[in-house]
Amino acid sequence: MRNAKFLPRKPRWRRTRALRAARVLDDVVDSQVASLPRLPEELRIRHADHLAELVLLAQAYRHYAVGWITWRQLECRGRLAVQRLGGDCCVPLVQLADGE
Repeated sequence: MRNAKFLPRKPRWRRTRALRAARVLDDVVDSQVASLPRLPEELRIRHADHLAELVLLAQAYRHYAVGWITWRQLECRGRLAVQRLGGDCCVPLVQLADGE
C-alpha cells in the first residue's frame, strides 16, 4: 500500500478562507435545492446538475484547505466547474495594442 503524500501546510488564513468559500457554496446549494421539485422537468435536471457542480467545487475547496490539492489544482477545478456551468469567464482576455 502506498502512503499518501501530503502537501506542506497552508497558512491559517488560506485554510480559513477556503473553508469559508466551501460553506458559502454549501449555503447556496441548500437554499436552492428546495426549489427543485417546483421546476419543470427539463429545468429541474439542468438546475440539479448546476447544484451538483457547486457541491463538487465546495469539496475541492475543502480538499485544498486540508492540503490534499494545490492552489493550482483548485483553480483548475474551479475553471472546469464554471465551464461546465456554461459560463464564459474563462475565455482568455486579449489586450489590443495601439492602432488595433
